[in-house]
Amino acid sequence: MSHTLGIRQAQKLKTRQALLDAALGLLEGQSLSSLGLREVTRAVGVAPTAFYRHFRSIADLGVALVEEALGSLHPMIRTTVTAADNSDERIARAIELIAGHVDAYPAHVRFIARERHGGVQSVREAIRDQLARFAEEVSAELAKDRAAEGWSDEDLLMLAHLYVDQMLITASLFLEALDGTVEDRERITQVATRQMRLISIGRQHWLD
Repeated sequence: MSHTLGIRQAQKLKTRQALLDAALGLLEGQSLSSLGLREVTRAVGVAPTAFYRHFRSIADLGVALVEEALGSLHPMIRTTVTAADNSDERIARAIELIAGHVDAYPAHVRFIARERHGGVQSVREAIRDQLARFAEEVSAELAKDRAAEGWSDEDLLMLAHLYVDQMLITASLFLEALDGTVEDRERITQVATRQMRLISIGRQHWLD
Protein backbone atom coordinates (compact mmCIF):
# COMPACT_ATOMS: atom_id res chain seq x y z
CA MET A 1 0.00 0.00 0.00
CA SER A 2 2.73 2.48 0.95
CA HIS A 3 4.53 1.75 -2.33
CA THR A 4 1.36 2.50 -4.28
CA LEU A 5 0.85 5.75 -2.37
CA GLY A 6 4.44 6.70 -3.09
CA ILE A 7 3.94 6.18 -6.82
CA ARG A 8 0.74 8.23 -6.76
CA GLN A 9 2.40 11.05 -4.87
CA ALA A 10 5.32 11.08 -7.30
CA GLN A 11 2.90 11.21 -10.24
CA LYS A 12 0.97 14.03 -8.60
CA LEU A 13 4.15 16.05 -8.09
CA LYS A 14 5.17 15.35 -11.69
CA THR A 15 1.84 16.63 -13.01
CA ARG A 16 2.01 19.71 -10.78
CA GLN A 17 5.47 20.55 -12.07
CA ALA A 18 4.31 19.97 -15.64
CA LEU A 19 1.51 22.50 -15.11
CA LEU A 20 3.99 25.04 -13.72
CA ASP A 21 6.41 24.47 -16.59
CA ALA A 22 3.65 24.74 -19.20
CA ALA A 23 2.31 27.95 -17.67
CA LEU A 24 5.79 29.47 -17.55
CA GLY A 25 6.28 28.65 -21.22
CA LEU A 26 2.93 30.16 -22.19
CA LEU A 27 3.73 33.28 -20.16
CA GLU A 28 6.70 34.02 -22.39
CA GLY A 29 4.26 35.82 -24.68
CA GLN A 30 1.44 37.00 -22.42
CA SER A 31 0.59 38.15 -18.92
CA LEU A 32 -0.81 35.93 -16.20
CA SER A 33 -4.12 37.81 -16.20
CA SER A 34 -4.73 36.69 -19.79
CA LEU A 35 -3.67 33.07 -19.28
CA GLY A 36 -6.48 30.54 -19.51
CA LEU A 37 -6.75 27.39 -17.43
CA ARG A 38 -7.60 25.33 -20.52
CA GLU A 39 -4.47 26.63 -22.28
CA VAL A 40 -2.33 25.24 -19.49
CA THR A 41 -4.06 21.86 -19.21
CA ARG A 42 -4.05 21.47 -23.00
CA ALA A 43 -0.32 22.04 -23.06
CA VAL A 44 0.19 19.34 -20.43
CA GLY A 45 -2.35 16.94 -21.92
CA VAL A 46 -4.62 16.61 -18.88
CA ALA A 47 -8.29 17.36 -18.37
CA PRO A 48 -9.20 20.83 -17.03
CA THR A 49 -10.66 19.22 -13.91
CA ALA A 50 -7.20 17.79 -13.12
CA PHE A 51 -5.90 21.33 -12.68
CA TYR A 52 -7.90 21.74 -9.46
CA ARG A 53 -6.13 18.82 -7.82
CA HIS A 54 -3.04 21.03 -7.73
CA PHE A 55 -4.15 24.69 -7.78
CA ARG A 56 -7.27 26.58 -6.77
CA SER A 57 -6.99 29.00 -9.69
CA ILE A 58 -4.59 30.49 -12.23
CA ALA A 59 -3.74 33.11 -9.59
CA ASP A 60 -2.81 30.30 -7.18
CA LEU A 61 -0.57 28.80 -9.86
CA GLY A 62 1.00 32.24 -10.31
CA VAL A 63 1.84 32.44 -6.61
CA ALA A 64 3.48 29.01 -6.89
CA LEU A 65 5.55 30.30 -9.82
CA VAL A 66 6.69 33.24 -7.68
CA GLU A 67 7.88 30.82 -5.01
CA GLU A 68 9.64 28.72 -7.65
CA ALA A 69 11.27 31.79 -9.24
CA LEU A 70 12.33 33.62 -6.07
CA GLY A 71 12.21 31.15 -3.19
CA SER A 72 15.53 29.53 -4.02
CA LEU A 73 17.33 32.86 -4.47
CA HIS A 74 17.63 33.80 -0.80
CA PRO A 75 21.10 32.24 -0.33
CA MET A 76 22.34 33.95 -3.54
CA ILE A 77 21.01 37.35 -2.48
CA ARG A 78 22.71 37.05 0.90
CA THR A 79 25.95 36.03 -0.80
CA THR A 80 26.01 39.25 -2.81
CA VAL A 81 26.31 41.36 0.32
CA THR A 82 28.37 39.19 2.66
CA ALA A 83 31.66 40.61 3.78
CA ALA A 84 34.29 40.97 1.05
CA ASP A 85 37.79 42.45 0.99
CA ASN A 86 36.39 45.63 -0.57
CA SER A 87 33.20 47.05 -2.00
CA ASP A 88 34.37 46.63 -5.61
CA GLU A 89 34.83 42.90 -5.03
CA ARG A 90 31.34 42.69 -3.54
CA ILE A 91 29.83 44.60 -6.48
CA ALA A 92 31.63 42.47 -9.08
CA ARG A 93 30.44 39.29 -7.37
CA ALA A 94 26.86 40.53 -7.21
CA ILE A 95 26.74 41.42 -10.90
CA GLU A 96 28.32 38.11 -11.89
CA LEU A 97 25.75 36.16 -9.87
CA ILE A 98 22.85 38.17 -11.32
CA ALA A 99 24.06 37.71 -14.91
CA GLY A 100 24.52 33.98 -14.36
CA HIS A 101 21.04 33.60 -12.92
CA VAL A 102 19.44 35.45 -15.83
CA ASP A 103 21.32 33.21 -18.29
CA ALA A 104 20.15 30.08 -16.47
CA TYR A 105 16.52 31.06 -15.75
CA PRO A 106 15.38 33.73 -18.25
CA ALA A 107 11.71 32.66 -18.20
CA HIS A 108 11.50 33.01 -14.43
CA VAL A 109 13.17 36.42 -14.49
CA ARG A 110 10.84 37.59 -17.27
CA PHE A 111 7.81 36.37 -15.32
CA ILE A 112 8.80 38.30 -12.19
CA ALA A 113 9.65 41.44 -14.16
CA ARG A 114 6.26 41.41 -15.87
CA GLU A 115 4.06 40.35 -12.96
CA ARG A 116 5.66 42.55 -10.29
CA HIS A 117 3.29 45.28 -11.49
CA GLY A 118 0.82 42.99 -13.25
CA GLY A 119 -2.92 42.62 -12.94
CA VAL A 120 -3.11 39.69 -10.49
CA GLN A 121 -3.12 41.05 -6.95
CA SER A 122 -2.18 37.87 -5.12
CA VAL A 123 0.85 37.44 -7.38
CA ARG A 124 1.91 41.08 -6.91
CA GLU A 125 1.65 40.57 -3.16
CA ALA A 126 3.64 37.32 -3.30
CA ILE A 127 6.43 39.07 -5.21
CA ARG A 128 6.36 42.01 -2.81
CA ASP A 129 6.59 39.66 0.17
CA GLN A 130 9.56 37.81 -1.33
CA LEU A 131 11.36 41.08 -2.07
CA ALA A 132 10.67 42.27 1.47
CA ARG A 133 12.26 39.05 2.77
CA PHE A 134 15.29 39.69 0.55
CA ALA A 135 15.63 43.19 1.97
CA GLU A 136 15.39 41.92 5.55
CA GLU A 137 18.05 39.27 4.89
CA VAL A 138 20.35 41.77 3.16
CA SER A 139 19.85 44.18 6.07
CA ALA A 140 20.86 41.45 8.52
CA GLU A 141 24.04 40.78 6.52
CA LEU A 142 24.88 44.48 6.23
CA ALA A 143 24.47 44.87 9.99
CA LYS A 144 27.44 42.50 10.46
CA ASP A 145 29.78 44.91 8.67
CA ARG A 146 31.99 47.23 10.67
CA ALA A 147 30.71 50.02 8.40
CA ALA A 148 27.22 49.55 9.85
CA GLU A 149 28.26 50.79 13.28
CA GLY A 150 25.96 53.61 14.33
CA TRP A 151 23.31 52.82 11.72
CA SER A 152 19.69 52.46 12.80
CA ASP A 153 17.73 49.34 11.83
CA GLU A 154 15.44 51.56 9.74
CA ASP A 155 18.33 53.02 7.72
CA LEU A 156 19.94 49.61 7.20
CA LEU A 157 16.64 48.30 5.85
CA MET A 158 16.38 51.33 3.54
CA LEU A 159 19.88 50.59 2.23
CA ALA A 160 18.98 46.91 1.77
CA HIS A 161 15.95 47.88 -0.32
CA LEU A 162 18.22 50.03 -2.51
CA TYR A 163 20.49 47.03 -3.15
CA VAL A 164 17.57 44.69 -3.87
CA ASP A 165 15.96 47.19 -6.25
CA GLN A 166 19.28 47.65 -8.05
CA MET A 167 19.65 43.87 -8.39
CA LEU A 168 16.21 43.70 -10.03
CA ILE A 169 17.05 46.53 -12.42
CA THR A 170 20.32 44.84 -13.35
CA ALA A 171 18.58 41.50 -13.91
CA SER A 172 16.05 43.17 -16.22
CA LEU A 173 18.83 44.78 -18.25
CA PHE A 174 20.68 41.47 -18.64
CA LEU A 175 17.38 39.88 -19.66
CA GLU A 176 16.93 42.42 -22.45
CA ALA A 177 20.47 41.71 -23.64
CA LEU A 178 20.16 37.91 -23.77
CA ASP A 179 20.31 37.96 -27.56
CA GLY A 180 22.66 40.93 -27.67
CA THR A 181 26.36 41.16 -28.22
CA VAL A 182 29.21 40.74 -25.79
CA GLU A 183 29.61 44.51 -25.93
CA ASP A 184 25.97 44.95 -24.85
CA ARG A 185 26.56 42.83 -21.77
CA GLU A 186 29.79 44.65 -20.98
CA ARG A 187 27.97 47.98 -21.13
CA ILE A 188 25.32 46.68 -18.72
CA THR A 189 28.04 45.43 -16.36
CA GLN A 190 29.77 48.82 -16.46
CA VAL A 191 26.57 50.77 -15.79
CA ALA A 192 25.46 48.41 -13.01
CA THR A 193 28.92 48.66 -11.42
CA ARG A 194 28.80 52.45 -11.41
CA GLN A 195 25.27 52.49 -9.99
CA MET A 196 26.18 50.11 -7.16
CA ARG A 197 29.34 52.12 -6.46
CA LEU A 198 27.17 55.20 -6.10
CA ILE A 199 25.08 53.42 -3.49
CA SER A 200 28.26 52.33 -1.71
CA ILE A 201 29.65 55.88 -1.68
CA GLY A 202 26.39 57.16 -0.22
CA ARG A 203 26.58 54.45 2.41
CA GLN A 204 30.10 55.51 3.43
CA HIS A 205 29.00 59.09 4.04
CA TRP A 206 25.45 58.57 5.33
CA LEU A 207 26.40 59.34 8.93
CA ASP A 208 28.58 62.36 8.10
